[in-house]
Amino acid sequence: MTDPKRLFDFPYFQLEAYPQDAALVSKVNGAWVKTSTQEYIDKANAISRGLIKLGVQPNDKIAIISMTNRTEWNICDIGILQTGAQDVPIYPTISEEDYEYVLNHSESVYCFVSCQEVFDKINKIKGNVPSLKEVYSFDELNGCKNWNEVLKLGDDNKDLQEEVDRRKDAVKEDDLATLIYTSGTTGRPKGVMLSHKNIASNAKHSKGRLPIEMGKSKALSFLPVCHIYERMLLYMYQYCGVSIHFAESLETISDNLKEVNPEVMTAVPRLLEKVYDKIIAKGTDLTGVKKNLFFWAVELGLKWEPYGQNGWLYETKLKLARKLIFSKWQEALGGNLKAIASGSAALQPRLARVFNAAGCPVMEGYGLTETSPVVSVNDMRDGGFRIGTVGKALPDTEIKIAEDGEILIKGPQVMQGYYKDPEKTEEVLKNGYFHTGDIGEIDSDGFLKITDRKKEMFKTSGGKYIAPQLLENAMKQSRFIEQIMVIGDGEKMPAALIQPNYEFISDWNERKEKGLSSDPKELANDPVLIARIQKEVDKFNERFGKWEKIKKFELTPDIWSIEDGHLTPTMKMKRKIIKEKYISLYNKIYEHTS
Repeated sequence: MTDPKRLFDFPYFQLEAYPQDAALVSKVNGAWVKTSTQEYIDKANAISRGLIKLGVQPNDKIAIISMTNRTEWNICDIGILQTGAQDVPIYPTISEEDYEYVLNHSESVYCFVSCQEVFDKINKIKGNVPSLKEVYSFDELNGCKNWNEVLKLGDDNKDLQEEVDRRKDAVKEDDLATLIYTSGTTGRPKGVMLSHKNIASNAKHSKGRLPIEMGKSKALSFLPVCHIYERMLLYMYQYCGVSIHFAESLETISDNLKEVNPEVMTAVPRLLEKVYDKIIAKGTDLTGVKKNLFFWAVELGLKWEPYGQNGWLYETKLKLARKLIFSKWQEALGGNLKAIASGSAALQPRLARVFNAAGCPVMEGYGLTETSPVVSVNDMRDGGFRIGTVGKALPDTEIKIAEDGEILIKGPQVMQGYYKDPEKTEEVLKNGYFHTGDIGEIDSDGFLKITDRKKEMFKTSGGKYIAPQLLENAMKQSRFIEQIMVIGDGEKMPAALIQPNYEFISDWNERKEKGLSSDPKELANDPVLIARIQKEVDKFNERFGKWEKIKKFELTPDIWSIEDGHLTPTMKMKRKIIKEKYISLYNKIYEHTS
């Protein structure tokens, strides 16, 4: 059995090693629809033949834009790659202007879209993309060709299979597989060039860090597959014979978890924060003994350390807490989870503690699009887990800390460069190492800890360095604070723009009978709420040095969102844009006259 070296080898490897009746499972009209490994391969081959009939050549670019993860995405992915072409997955909710930029920059010749919403956006800019020949949709839409036409074209031209096989043989593992445009917190998206080897090696190396029973596990996939994190894991799942179920949407995750009962899923810290806040809100509604028990269990969970480090008395209490309280948390997550892989941003240690204490193992890792993505990850087994770190390096991966604290990476997962941008490539790829822009340290046992973003650190006018993420991650533990951006570059002191958690504040207002308005615009200026949030800020400020403390803040009336441009598609803050949006609040804090 040959080890998969190119991305389209993974389904064939699965067919040989762990053929699945339910390799890919999507929900269609309320029912779960299974695609077997064999059917997956047959359809991918039909797509390859159809694309060749349409004139697709090796090294052509084909875009895929989908609002949700679905079976069709994977079939098209394999079908495109087998022709020697490369795919360009695009994040669905970016602006039309960014659609136009990515399609033109990549010179995409065809585009697969999921639904009406994406099709409408494409339609508005299609005329400005001369390379784009046709758009095909997964859903049945008026005025748009359907992807089934490409499948049918493939079925009608079975004699082209020899050409597909010839093209597959010509693809080498070091060839370009995909262009992934990073949303970036500043400027135009950059096209990250990832080879087959970059991603395939990462999938095979990551396998060793997740407790997956080969050929027998189920995964729930819902993080956007246009990001390399979820996409790499989909290849890894195929490698391990995992049955992949695609969640319908972020809103339906709790229902889907209960329907699928997966052993493994991925998450970003923001999602885990929301799950935790919802659980706590439910606990707050309890009364009497039940409420006391609930918060006793939570307090216990927040002190959790791995490997029984807290001693036998703690472990005895934890056993009881799991039986009485945490078993319900496990049920809410499907009752079967062996691992939740968390990535893309820093996970607050309290969440790692409480979820692991509850028997819902959250393992934090670290990586970037440019590293396909995983560099390091925690693993509960063999002492490979340490709270507050992102685990140890993957096999074949070297992590070096530069003199200024920057994390440098060397390994098979490091990208080929930025598409059509040798200057930016040279900036980050030096002496065989990828310069991440993150600041970190490695402890004596080899665990990596991320301390900040190099680019986001700033100096106050007094010459003191401020690491905003440390302050932000601390303050976000408050249930009153949904988002916070620490400011003060070149100013006399650090301050913050805060987006309150209006959902929680509405409950709090009702419970405490504060009589506050329900209008965020009024709330943002309400002295009662400002005083309450000041209390939260004061509490967390105690952890920091005098020069680091947040001296002033202003509340924003809007919910920060991807759609309104506050956040990137991976929920990172666009600091420059947030500052521009609230420049009047910024000027008020620093008493600047605009």
